[in-house]
Amino acid sequence: MKTFRVWVQPTEYGYFLLVDGVENARWLLDQLGRSFVFRSAEPIAQKLDSSLCTFEVPGGPFVTLNMLRKLLVAIPEVTLLSVAASGGARPER
Repeated sequence: MKTFRVWVQPTEYGYFLLVDGVENARWLLDQLGRSFVFRSAEPIAQKLDSSLCTFEVPGGPFVTLNMLRKLLVAIPEVTLLSVAASGGARPER
C-alpha cells in the first residue's frame, strides 16, 4: 500500500480525520478500530470534486489526542500532516 495523507482535528466529543482517498479512509478506520476500542465512528464522507474523505471517531479517557497521534505516526502508510491543537469548528466537508 502506498502512503497517504492524514489530518486530525479534535472535536467536542472525539477526533475528526481528513484522509486522502476513500479506500485509504476505510483501511485506516479498520486499523484504528484494531488499535483502540471504539464502538462506532461517523460514516466516511467523500468531499465533492476531491479525493479527500472525512470521518470522526469518538474520544474519551482511553483515546487522547497524543495517543491518536502516536498511533497514526506508527502506521508506515500514514503521512500525518497536521494535528490541530484544540477543538472547535469542524473542517468543511
